[in-house]
Amino acid sequence: MDGFGPDNYRTVWEVFGDYNGRRMALIKALTIDAKEFIRQCDPDKANLCLFGLPNGQWKIDLPPEKVPPDLPEPALGINFARDGMQEKDWLAYVAIHSDAWLLSLASYFGARCYFDKTDRKCLFDMINDLPTVLEVVIQYAKHKQQAISLERMSGHQPNDEAKYEGSNEEDEGSDEEDEGSDEEDEDGYEETTLCGSCGEYYTSDEFWITCDLCQIWFHGRCVNITFAEAEHITQFKCPTCTDKRARP
Repeated sequence: MDGFGPDNYRTVWEVFGDYNGRRMALIKALTIDAKEFIRQCDPDKANLCLFGLPNGQWKIDLPPEKVPPDLPEPALGINFARDGMQEKDWLAYVAIHSDAWLLSLASYFGARCYFDKTDRKCLFDMINDLPTVLEVVIQYAKHKQQAISLERMSGHQPNDEAKYEGSNEEDEGSDEEDEGSDEEDEDGYEETTLCGSCGEYYTSDEFWITCDLCQIWFHGRCVNITFAEAEHITQFKCPTCTDKRARP
């Protein structure tokens, strides 16, 4: 079993932390790590599944052999559809199944933990406050297209996806071109950092803070911390890491 099991969970926040960790992993696979995800989904291989882990990592693997499985399983055989659909449509297809899997896991853990009506409402209210994997994948595709359009409008040829993802590689050209690229970075068009809470993209006009334990970035507003307050914090722990460390 990947990550913690239901015996390790006691509270609504712990189940939500599992949900959000897996969610961020799936978002990463289908956006920033899409090239590697696509490469690993070889249609010539056996039935493959996309797993999001509670620690924010993802993996492509075969379904568990144990019957019945310990946990609800993600969609089986996503690799078979890879070459039969347009890339953006296939990624959206996987995102839809990923959202369904996340909800099934949350329901499963809620049942195993004997959550009552109030607990279930609290859990799914927190889940509903976050954009779905599909919504983030669609936003990412639009964000990427905006970056390509801006490059074309400025007279640059669109670079490969590595540049869009914030690569440190610099194009050959004049200092003026480099300055223009920096301006686009400041507008957030080439930043792909996602908030660990709401899933929205980085923009330079908002305060962000990173968890010193899990290294995930958050909007200050999403963790109720202002820039002035952050200056007096020696070590910031996000709500998920705080809750994990508080468990007996």
